[in-house]
Amino acid sequence: MPEPNFAHLARLSDDTGLFEHARHAIVRREHGYCTDDVARGLVVTSREPAPTEQVLRLAERYLAFLTHAQDAGGAFHNRLGHDRRWTDQPGVGDWWGRALWGLGTAAARSPAAWIREEALVAFSRGAARRSPAPHAMAFAGLGAVEVLRRHPTHAAAAALLTDAATTIGGPGPDPRWPWPQQRLSYANAALAEVVIAASQLRHGGPPLADGLRMLAWLRDVQLRDGQLSVVPAGGWQRGAARPRHDQQPIEVAAFADACATAATVTGDPGWETGVRQAVGWFLGDNDVGTAMWDPATGGGYDGLTAHGPNLNQGAESTLALISTLQHARRWP
Repeated sequence: MPEPNFAHLARLSDDTGLFEHARHAIVRREHGYCTDDVARGLVVTSREPAPTEQVLRLAERYLAFLTHAQDAGGAFHNRLGHDRRWTDQPGVGDWWGRALWGLGTAAARSPAAWIREEALVAFSRGAARRSPAPHAMAFAGLGAVEVLRRHPTHAAAAALLTDAATTIGGPGPDPRWPWPQQRLSYANAALAEVVIAASQLRHGGPPLADGLRMLAWLRDVQLRDGQLSVVPAGGWQRGAARPRHDQQPIEVAAFADACATAATVTGDPGWETGVRQAVGWFLGDNDVGTAMWDPATGGGYDGLTAHGPNLNQGAESTLALISTLQHARRWP
């Protein structure tokens, strides 16, 4: 089982942040940086229980980027050009939610006190905001979960997690489609994970069975001959035939995260199998039977097409690979 490798993440990073895109393993600086990926970078670097000096410096750099992206009201810019100019206005889209996820993870898990302290300040400012989008609230809710595990009385995190679970909603009554929305889009398992975590961390939160039912159905519809075959980038509309390509690593990483949370909460070893299936997807147990990462660089491939992998090794796919392999340490 390969260890998480931060070499390509370092290759994609400079003294400002984390570049979004690469052609094969080479950075494409012209596309600049985005808060979405920097936040995910802070998640994986903060999850390392004994980070190297290089990984700790990456975490500091990503934290500095996020605090620079945040405005006084808690919203975030998302896109920064290579010329160090923001190309958008602060908002509360997915990038706001992912920023809170990264900040919450750093505030709870970083071994460096100075990182934890600054991350908690920025998280608390951002946690006062709300988004109407279920995915944005789900990502923010994951950050709130992290904070509450370390600071159980953090009122802003508790309120944010409650509102995130409410915005996501519970499973519908139809067993053929027990999902809160009429379409599966991206990082779907994150929604189920928030419902599962909220059932444990919030008094009067949603029933644990709701979140587990959502995740179990998502698992079942994404298994093909015992291998993970995730909903592709184009999504899947209720009532339509389910497409198979192009599958994205972010979907696999979200599934691994949710299964790891379910395994911890329930003690059910069946959820550990879900983590192993996610790891297997990267190692070649997928629809095309090909590895979805480059051992020479440590980078993750950008997507799985019907003809094989998209060999570009951008930030999102590399972060998804690292995140999934981090879980494999516990459930090899």
